[in-house]
Amino acid sequence: MSSVSASTSERRIRPCAVAELIRRENARFHEARPRSAALVRRARELMPSGVPMAWMRGLQHHEPVFVESGCGATFTDVDGHRYVDFNQADLSSTAGYATPGVVEAVSRQMRAGAQFLMPCEDAVAVAGDLASRFALGHWQFTLSASSAMTEALRLARLATGRNGILMFDGSYHGHIDETLADYSHDEPSVSSLGLPHDHGRHTTIVPYNDLEAVRRELAGGTIAALVVEPALTNVGLVLPREGFLENLRELAEPHGTLLVADETHTHMFAWGGLARHAKLNPHIVVIGKNFAAGVPIGAYGFEPHLAELMDRHLFDPVSDAGGLAVGGTLYGNALSFAAARACLVHVMTREAYEQTSELGGDLARGIQKIIDDANLGWKAQRLHNRAGWLYHREEPGSGAEAARLADIPLTDSRRIFMANRGIWEATATAGPTVSFAMTRADIDLYLDVARLWIDTLLAD
Repeated sequence: MSSVSASTSERRIRPCAVAELIRRENARFHEARPRSAALVRRARELMPSGVPMAWMRGLQHHEPVFVESGCGATFTDVDGHRYVDFNQADLSSTAGYATPGVVEAVSRQMRAGAQFLMPCEDAVAVAGDLASRFALGHWQFTLSASSAMTEALRLARLATGRNGILMFDGSYHGHIDETLADYSHDEPSVSSLGLPHDHGRHTTIVPYNDLEAVRRELAGGTIAALVVEPALTNVGLVLPREGFLENLRELAEPHGTLLVADETHTHMFAWGGLARHAKLNPHIVVIGKNFAAGVPIGAYGFEPHLAELMDRHLFDPVSDAGGLAVGGTLYGNALSFAAARACLVHVMTREAYEQTSELGGDLARGIQKIIDDANLGWKAQRLHNRAGWLYHREEPGSGAEAARLADIPLTDSRRIFMANRGIWEATATAGPTVSFAMTRADIDLYLDVARLWIDTLLAD
């Protein structure tokens, strides 16, 4: 069923109504976007699925939309349709599009040179800013959070002399062979094609929020890194239960395991990240996506003893001794640092985080009012500026529970309905997020369209 009633008085949405709405709205969507359709046809002759990167098709359950421009909280497609963006390119553009302070900084740096394979002054400023936010004093930089996680895991292996990784069901830690594991089987299995069949031999997966399972797996003494998201954000939203995050380091340290916090998504939700607010106290933190306003960047911060270890094992291509396998030609480039410095200083301020969190509360409360007014047995979620729709009252405690409770057709119906009315909703595995560029008017528009979506489904 598309919804589960908790009592006989609650209303239900019929699956046939969901299917009919998707059919009708998809037809409207495609008919209104002829230029995008023409570009897709041309692009398919050159690129699989007609897109330069597979996610641009795979994350949407409709034909790709080609974008012309963006400004602030909105973007416009090549057919002239304007959308308020509650997905923000999967949180990589939460600063907003064409943010003035960042545009000027990037333009200046392009005129001065984008890449030198040598350090620039902005690197010192950005590292210092991140050290202040995350309470970790040493940093290295990459071009994505995936590559930052790759290097963080290599550092953990060097520090511990072990291979094992312990992670949680429902988590996503980047496109890395050993973390692309499927939590729906008794043993880790390949969740993406093209990976080696034995890729999970050093990976152990336990349920999120299960401290006893963590304790049991750490006792074997084979785990180099315990990797955790302060909240699961790629299976809807799974929140940590009381005491879960606070106890992870206490469990890891006696067994010689490093605690790695993946804040790729969650550092968008609070200044300094959720790990700091939850007293997670990780040895290493990984971030990426949005802190350069959409310009590619990733970073990981770590404690002094790990910085000393990295210094001792510095990569030297002509040395017989070898070194820690980190770095890349374009990592730490001047253009990324110019964008990051401007974004951190002008956009991602404490005050801006407070404002987005306040608007996130308005969004979640508005969603709950729509649910209550329709007498549906659903629940709105909220994590600072991130909201979510639960099509039931049960709050999932793990990735497996979240997957079991998901209703993809219902979510697809919401996404396509809202897209046809000027709202670009989050992907099916995420939830609407308030960006730094949004105002109360954007929240009101979202809620107006969401209410119309519910009314339409109940009327069918």
